[in-house]
Amino acid sequence: MNLQVVKETIYSAEFRKSLEEANQPDWLKNLRESAFAYFAENGFPTPKNEDWKYTNVGAIGKESFELSAGTIGAPELKKFTYGESAQSQLVFVDGKLNLEFSNVSALPENVFANTFEEAFKDEKLREIIKSNLAKSVNYDFNGFTALNTAFIDEGALLVIPKDVRIETPIHLLYVSTGSKVSFPRLLIVAESFSEAAIIESYARSDETKYLTNSVVEITLADEAKLKHFRVQRESHEAFHIGTTAAQIRRGTIYDATSINLGGAISRHDINVKFNAEGGECFVDGLYMLSGAQHHDTHSVIDHKLPNCLSHQTYKGVLNDKSRGVFNGKVFVRENASGTDAQQSNKNLLLSDDARVDTKPQLEIFNDDVKCAHGATVGQLEEEELFYLRSRGLSEKLARNLLTYGFAEEIINKIEIESIKTELDEAVLNRLDVNLGM
Repeated sequence: MNLQVVKETIYSAEFRKSLEEANQPDWLKNLRESAFAYFAENGFPTPKNEDWKYTNVGAIGKESFELSAGTIGAPELKKFTYGESAQSQLVFVDGKLNLEFSNVSALPENVFANTFEEAFKDEKLREIIKSNLAKSVNYDFNGFTALNTAFIDEGALLVIPKDVRIETPIHLLYVSTGSKVSFPRLLIVAESFSEAAIIESYARSDETKYLTNSVVEITLADEAKLKHFRVQRESHEAFHIGTTAAQIRRGTIYDATSINLGGAISRHDINVKFNAEGGECFVDGLYMLSGAQHHDTHSVIDHKLPNCLSHQTYKGVLNDKSRGVFNGKVFVRENASGTDAQQSNKNLLLSDDARVDTKPQLEIFNDDVKCAHGATVGQLEEEELFYLRSRGLSEKLARNLLTYGFAEEIINKIEIESIKTELDEAVLNRLDVNLGM
């Protein structure tokens, strides 16, 4: 492709420089060129696109972020790490692997957890990347996935071999510094009968404006089990756009929990496809917003084959002038007899100015299924408030305890104790509650 004919964008110079300096196979460079051409032609999505009707990302296109890696000190970084994964973590600062803070010594020797650059040195790993990259989600999914694909540089590859059960959670930590843009790309390949837990977390070193544009692709083979915890704690001035796409097969169990606390504008797309009979996925999430924060969750669960199960539970807590969006689509195809698909979105509004747009959807083309969906938007129950106040609690504390109880259902789904404790504290701090934890 001749880049001279591609429209100029604010990222054109950075893209050309990145591509020229990359030590990558031709097929990947061609993919990156095609992705950038798509972005240059189409740009970021607008509210004219039905899937982006309630989320205007025009402010992101007006910003000019620096594409370079900053630095961070150990004391500051420690705030974002978890004890259980101290020896099974990869740390990326502004999208670049930081060797000083990364440590995977606790992982079995046959587990690969490193950058694409390191993986390309091995013939088998090269083929794994080529066979799976941009297969769960293509660059033309939207302008953000296109731009992420165009800037695939320090991508991360995690390969869990057949029959391997990893005891410790693997933590992939992405930290942003200053007014930067980063394009985290993670490819997870779990082979048959493997089992692992992944922590994917995003954090900031200060309250600055920056952009994180991430894409995670997951390929799970027969009978593989993956627990996936995604924690987004970006700056409240930042923009965060993330896409997760998983393909699962026979007997697979994919259990994903997403916590969204940060970002001025944030969005998470999660897409799951059943490519064989008998797969299961559990997709849960919590978004907790205040001030003028805006968060958008879009999920697509595609039941193409029989006897698969998908359960979704999303909760939102919105205060001040914040706004939430939930759009969940479940497709049950003609061949998908025996499908069990459940979807729930519940929202708690703590102020008169908070707002949520929720749209759970089921598209069913088979009668032999068990499917249900529902959405609620409401405020705290007066009877419950009265009960707590009659026990001597102030109105503020009573409201905050009930709000905490509403959010706790999702946090309790997290089995890694250090994450659960930290998120408990984050929720309590936001609510200004002290329970002696």
